[in-house]
Amino acid sequence: MKFTEEHEWLRPEDDEADVVTVGITEHAAEQLGDLVFVELPEEGTTVAKEDEVVVIESVKAASDIMAPVDGEIIEVNAALVENPALVNEDPLGAGWFFKMKVADIGDLDQLMDEAAYKKFI
Repeated sequence: MKFTEEHEWLRPEDDEADVVTVGITEHAAEQLGDLVFVELPEEGTTVAKEDEVVVIESVKAASDIMAPVDGEIIEVNAALVENPALVNEDPLGAGWFFKMKVADIGDLDQLMDEAAYKKFI
């Protein structure tokens, strides 16, 4: 897994080297508190690094989830629209936001690994 300074995680898909699943870390989920609303992007949307792609609202605040790298949104986790609490319950599993096809797989090398992220937080 790779991590961003914005507390997002990226997990490469086993069967496709240029596809990653994106979500937020346990640390981010704890800081936000209970999520009550999630707005996901459209599948097929092309995004650039740091584009706003997901809007989330918690009991504490509203936040945006940014694209961690350039690419195309190929799948969204529609279950979050009905049950935003999945992000709090299982941020590294069932609480994922979207899958994206990465434009340049080398961009992942610029992100933190787990040890560096733990040191960061």
